[in-house]
Amino acid sequence: MKALIAHNVDLKTSFCAIRFISSLISLQTPSKTSANFYTTFDPYEFLSESAKSRNYTLQETKIIHTHLLKSNFLYSNLEFSNLLLRNYCKACDFEYALKVFDEIPQPDISSWNLVITCQNQSSKYADSWETFCRLHSSGLVLNEFTYGHALSACVALNFVKGGKLLYSLALKHGFSLDGYVRSGMIDLFLKSCSFDNALRVFNDESCGNVVCWNAIISGAIKHNEDRVGLKLFRQMCHGLPSPNRFTFPSVFGSCAKLQEFELGRVVHGLAVKYGEQEDVVVGTAIVDFYAKCGHVTEAIKKFSRMPTRNVVSWTAIITGFVKKGDFQSALRLFKEMMTLNQEINTYTVTSVLSACADPLLCKEAFQIHCWVYKTGLYSDPTVKNSLINLYSKIGAIKLSEQVFEDMNNLMNSSTYATMITAFCQDGGALEKAFSLLKILFREGLTPDVSCIPSLLSAINLLEIGEQIHCYMLKTGVLSNHLVSCSLFTMYSKCGCLNESYEIFNQIPDKDNVSWASMISGFTEHGYAYCAIELIREMLLVKNIVFDETTLTAFLAACSSLRFLKTGKEIHGFFIRQQDNMSVYGGSSMVNMYSRCDDLKSAKKVFNLMPFKDQTSCSSLVSGYAQNGYVKEALDLFRELISSGLEVDSFTISSVLGAVGDLNRSDVGIGVEIGIQLHARIVKLGFESTASVGSSLVMMYSKYGDLDDCLKGFNQINEPDVISWTTMINSYAKHGKGLEALRVFELMKKSGTEPDSVTFVGVLTACSHSGLVNEGYSYLKSMVKDYGIEPGQRHYACMVDVLGRSGRLQEAERFIRNMPIEPGSLVWGTLLAACKVHADVEIGKIAAEKFIELEPSSDGGYVALSNICADVGQWEQVVKIRNEMKGTGIKKQPGWSYI
Repeated sequence: MKALIAHNVDLKTSFCAIRFISSLISLQTPSKTSANFYTTFDPYEFLSESAKSRNYTLQETKIIHTHLLKSNFLYSNLEFSNLLLRNYCKACDFEYALKVFDEIPQPDISSWNLVITCQNQSSKYADSWETFCRLHSSGLVLNEFTYGHALSACVALNFVKGGKLLYSLALKHGFSLDGYVRSGMIDLFLKSCSFDNALRVFNDESCGNVVCWNAIISGAIKHNEDRVGLKLFRQMCHGLPSPNRFTFPSVFGSCAKLQEFELGRVVHGLAVKYGEQEDVVVGTAIVDFYAKCGHVTEAIKKFSRMPTRNVVSWTAIITGFVKKGDFQSALRLFKEMMTLNQEINTYTVTSVLSACADPLLCKEAFQIHCWVYKTGLYSDPTVKNSLINLYSKIGAIKLSEQVFEDMNNLMNSSTYATMITAFCQDGGALEKAFSLLKILFREGLTPDVSCIPSLLSAINLLEIGEQIHCYMLKTGVLSNHLVSCSLFTMYSKCGCLNESYEIFNQIPDKDNVSWASMISGFTEHGYAYCAIELIREMLLVKNIVFDETTLTAFLAACSSLRFLKTGKEIHGFFIRQQDNMSVYGGSSMVNMYSRCDDLKSAKKVFNLMPFKDQTSCSSLVSGYAQNGYVKEALDLFRELISSGLEVDSFTISSVLGAVGDLNRSDVGIGVEIGIQLHARIVKLGFESTASVGSSLVMMYSKYGDLDDCLKGFNQINEPDVISWTTMINSYAKHGKGLEALRVFELMKKSGTEPDSVTFVGVLTACSHSGLVNEGYSYLKSMVKDYGIEPGQRHYACMVDVLGRSGRLQEAERFIRNMPIEPGSLVWGTLLAACKVHADVEIGKIAAEKFIELEPSSDGGYVALSNICADVGQWEQVVKIRNEMKGTGIKKQPGWSYI
């Protein structure tokens, strides 16, 4: 470009001018329309307002340019030059526009503004800034359009420093309050992620420009300052200017994000009031708002009344149905779109594909896959990512891999992240996930943030989790809420609660998911008291959304501690948070009340639930069963089966436990019901699972049917420690000590490590079979081989081993040499052995210790009294009975089933 300083150029001798004229003359002969464009050329005709507002084609502009050159009018009046500049810009021929500007002898401010606009439109923002700098150096007086155009270049370049200099000049020359300048500065600060500065510019003076209001409201919402954006919208509605069709979409989006349904309805009313609801963009925003808030009926009502619908409108309503879980309606709408020949884009397809992520919709998924392939959308990476995700969710991981391999050179970080996530969700393909992660690193790509939570959720090895943590620190992705939440959840899962809590505290603005995850981590690892304290802390935090996730975490902590009062308080708090009277989080409530033994409240909440799910039914069945309400548990279990809801292993185990605990008068009925349940279990295919198999073994053990116990145990595919322990205890309690020990040896050979409960069963087997030496050996093995410190029950079993063998003095020495203080259970066991063997001396010692530890129990007095009576020491019997009366202890009357 030539120097932009005023200069005198002889147009007749200017080489550039001659070359420019010759290029115009060399144009082809104009078409008939162009030939008749002007019969007699009057240049001043083009300076009228109507002519200036007209959009000339490029060919028409060149014809005008030729006439102006021939008639020597072009540089006689600047308005002609500016006219050509403006028309070339409108016709998008920026090269000719700049050539015209180069030939202007003394360009005015309008000329400069036009050339800056031209450079902005051709995306030459650096040239635009350079032109402004030359203009500023020329000494011409700048106007608001100059500052506005230059600010647009700064916004595109994200040149904050230049923008601040421009705004300072505008402030100095009195243009800072101009709407164009002000909105440009707001946009610049918003683009540079400096919302506070943008808000400061907006608040400098009262503003009546709707563009500025729209810019700051939209910017607040985009920067997650939704409350500020909604507050500004309220201020806008109470003054000037009025909101327009560009204002409402952002506000509806904010209401949807915050789930402010009532406020959104008010905004809908304002859109109607200002006559903007008929606009397709505003109408789409309304549909999207209702859909995201879960009110799909209102969304479809608005959608059906829209005079004009675009692809975004259709996608919004389809997404609403997908979010609600009404996949059939989503697919019907998609079919209607195709019937009406509506435009379908990648967003529509990805939404429909997510609706097909259900094993029952495999046929529809394959059909849409074929349609996508036919229409050419299959080449889009986003669509392929959705297909990978779809097939992984319906369990067809091989098809996911096939789609991934089809991508060839289209693979990016997002694609790798989708495939890695699919492998992690598959469960058995964790090695493939890490192999793919290594390939991603080798190709120089950075893992997408979305795949890191999937990797962390699948990890159960602390060493690998720490490596990913190091990578996160190195790349700075730890600031992402989802990533940091997944990280401390991983540490919780690996039992490192200190590290988990430390990362949790480092999150600056914790959302409800972060709080709920940390609370759940404490609860699941036995620190429910810490979870309760964290709940109290969370309730004091402002702007936290309390949803079903947080409710479930809260109630799980209360259930773990059996804190019924706190659970009721939380129930009341969440009822006050509701917008309607429906039961909120019914399943969690039923589970909490059931585990806290308040079955009346559990049943009441259950009856109020409009839709009973498998979780709530299972919780109530288990509550009835564990509290001895066998009839109610069985009735609800039958109702659960007849309603077609899925039955899980936990529910079946609870019912089996209740049937096993039936009173002895109902043994026949219990066995019959147990056999029926066993048949149902086989039909459902649960007999091979460890939890249900263990419950079957225990039920048959309670009825004394050891043959069926063994059959139930043998049906288990992979017995766990509970299964083995249940079988050992079954044999031990029925006097089959040797068989119990044989099962224990088989357990060790299988590679299953015993726990403390297993050794209680083993020592019980030794006592029932008189295996004293074996008992000592197993007690030592606990510490030596498995690192399990014996507890009161183990020592009591060993005392029982010695007591049943008549070695009472050795049992007393054993107790006195115990590494821990013997409790009432240990002394009570010795006391019972003394009664069997009529040993008064040791019995007195054991009784004294027992009474000392359990002063309110009648067991010690009665046992010692019976020992003395057996050996004929009636005076001692009377003395002991008098001591009982003196202490106010009464003997509990005996009772019998017969």
